Amino acid sequence: MPGTSSPTSVDTEEFGRELDKLRDEVIASLGERDAGYIRRLIAIQRKLELSGRALLFASWVPTAWVAGTAALATAKILENMEIGHNVLHGQWDWMRDPKIHSTTWEWDTASPADQWKHSHNFVHHTWTNVLGKDRDIGYSALRISPEQHWHPIYLAQPFYNALLALFFEYGIAIYDLELERIPSGRKDPKEALAQLRAVAAKIRRQIVKDYVAFPLLAGPAFLPVLLGNMTANLARNVWAHTIIFCGHFPEGAEVFTEDRLEGETRGEWYVRQLLGSCNIDGGRLFHIMSGNLSHQIEHHLFPDLPSNRYAEIAPRVRALCERFGLPYTSGSLARQTGSVWKRVLRMALPGPRRQPSSAVPPERMLKAVA
Repeated sequence: MPGTSSPTSVDTEEFGRELDKLRDEVIASLGERDAGYIRRLIAIQRKLELSGRALLFASWVPTAWVAGTAALATAKILENMEIGHNVLHGQWDWMRDPKIHSTTWEWDTASPADQWKHSHNFVHHTWTNVLGKDRDIGYSALRISPEQHWHPIYLAQPFYNALLALFFEYGIAIYDLELERIPSGRKDPKEALAQLRAVAAKIRRQIVKDYVAFPLLAGPAFLPVLLGNMTANLARNVWAHTIIFCGHFPEGAEVFTEDRLEGETRGEWYVRQLLGSCNIDGGRLFHIMSGNLSHQIEHHLFPDLPSNRYAEIAPRVRALCERFGLPYTSGSLARQTGSVWKRVLRMALPGPRRQPSSAVPPERMLKAVA
């Protein structure tokens, strides 16, 4: 996964200044158009959920079950991907709307918002693809790069990666606890226990809502509603797993050593985010359903910009990459998914280890084109 592109310090800082200007331009233009977008989307999501649950109550009619399950799955995907994920990033905090704010939003998934914000917004987005710092490299369960030590347990990773896809929300909730840090003393067991209780409480609420309360309200349609809710959750989990993995683990995403962080400037941070991320090609509806994480590059460069702006700035980011000779990795969903699973299968087997990309090796220096 280490690539062959990294700029000189002068080129890096110029690249960073160009991105800063782009970011400032977007922030200065934020307004009612953007606020209207997220409010409309939340309204659509809630109507989809309401109609989906209502149709499931009539699920003795097969078409009603299919339509209800599809509507509920779509609502859950929108809530997690384009709404919850991005609200919790603080992308809409500028609106000063207490109902659509990173400090008040709690989403429809097993991970408590505060725990997820620490593991994702802080740890992952700060140390993106730095081996030993970014725990999202394989989610502490998968070997997805030759830079990681091989262990016989990885022989089973194609199987447990498929299980992770099906139960992704629970896997992420447990992953956010960082339980593997307890034996080494890097995490206080009391803190872990308190967080575990919070996760258990959130999971309990989710289970009661989808697998007890709504099925019971359906009366004689208890079983079809239960199955519909379960199918919608599984579909949401598989979709989220696919989109997230396609943004981080296809061919082209680089892994770095910790020495890359020594004296890292803002421009160098931008470059690391770029080289560690991959986009997925698609149309407007696809981008919305992916939470605009199909624009993973733009998201990692500007994680706090409203997601509806990523498609707008993507051509300009790509043009900047071409100008500075930096790669801009993008591909279709089928291509990126195939690349991810190919990597999962290959990295399950032992093989020669490879050193991650270091700070700024001479052979990776750029000659920027002004």
